[in-house]
Amino acid sequence: MKTTAITLFAALLFASCGDQTKKETAEEQEEETVEKTEEVTGPQLRHVVLFKFKETSSAEEVQQVEEAFNALPSKISEIKGYEWGMNNSPENLNKELTHCYLLTFSSEADRDTYLTHPDHVAFGDIVGPHIADVLVVDYWTK
Repeated sequence: MKTTAITLFAALLFASCGDQTKKETAEEQEEETVEKTEEVTGPQLRHVVLFKFKETSSAEEVQQVEEAFNALPSKISEIKGYEWGMNNSPENLNKELTHCYLLTFSSEADRDTYLTHPDHVAFGDIVGPHIADVLVVDYWTK
């Protein structure tokens, strides 16, 4: 009985230590986010692009699309911010859209310049044959 109580106490102690670490990590991330938010002045126009690739596209072809998209910020000065990643949500609500790209613009005019920019048009020729579905959402940050 005494051994069971000590084991239970030790388990609870270790569990509470793990929660504290998670809490501290979340607080650190929140502080970093606040710092980044404070650097941004005024509302920003976000351009979100989600891709579902065709099953017939090879891993190498998908990588070529990734590299081509990743090259756009260095070619188009109107892009003020850029990040991308692949879906890892456990909710299974992505509707097979796997790749997410987030671009930031200062104005709708800058976004429109990007949309018609020759390098963006050329990217469309690269990505087009490999896309089964695409979703685009633009919004102003609040």
